Amino acid sequence: MAIAAPLALYETEVRPEWVDYNDHMNVAYYVLAFDLATDAFFDFVGVGEDYAGRTDRAMFAVEAHLTYQRELRSGATLRIATQLLGFDAKRLHFFHQMFKAGDGRPAATSEWLALHIDRAARRSAPLPQDIAARLAAVREAHAGLPIPPEVGRLIALKPPRAS
Repeated sequence: MAIAAPLALYETEVRPEWVDYNDHMNVAYYVLAFDLATDAFFDFVGVGEDYAGRTDRAMFAVEAHLTYQRELRSGATLRIATQLLGFDAKRLHFFHQMFKAGDGRPAATSEWLALHIDRAARRSAPLPQDIAARLAAVREAHAGLPIPPEVGRLIALKPPRAS
């Protein structure tokens, strides 16, 4: 099976209840949309809700960084593209770009680090070999993608220049 680079696993419409008093999508709903795209990504690689129910193991978000670049308004269709940046025995590092359908410029981005957890023990646990193999196939498919400029970005104010 061919794996898309990047993955296109989530699309939805900006719902009226997601819009705030500034007449655009509220910050909380960008996070929600990225979280739903993360669920779709986890399902795709085999560590989604069904996996958690069968194994009592799951992926937990441990860090996320968001950028907001363009407004989305009520009724707009948004789509999220997902790129696997890397993984190891217990962690996934991935990146989402949110676009207004029909517009090639990102509306928002989200970089995530997730940890594989044994839910009974509440401790990290190694990913099963079949999941690691699936992730390796995605990583290979995504190897030619450029690293988005938002990856690894820091939040900081530059000190004022001396006069």
